[in-house]
Amino acid sequence: MAKKKVISTTDKKKLEPTKSRVSKSKSSSTSSSGTAKAASSEMLFKKENYYWMFGGIGLIILGFILMSGGHMPNDDTWDPDLIYSFRRITLAPIVILAGLAFQIVAIFKK
Repeated sequence: MAKKKVISTTDKKKLEPTKSRVSKSKSSSTSSSGTAKAASSEMLFKKENYYWMFGGIGLIILGFILMSGGHMPNDDTWDPDLIYSFRRITLAPIVILAGLAFQIVAIFKK
């Protein structure tokens, strides 16, 4: 037969149960010195972050505009210089990637 374990403490203090971190009602979480309201009203991004985001969106749109086009002047001829130009093959993807980099900077900038 197994013996029961007896836990003894050397302190004379009465042991109290642990308190739950989850509030049971909304009134108790909002009445705690206003810290819950202050944390929820703080904006995630600042004005500078939005400038970076709009700049990144602008670069992405500019890259797609640079990539567009390529209409042949005559349907019977094929001119690879119109389709495979430096602007469409090299410059436009670089501009789009720069716009995506701007978006990453905008998200992580504090």
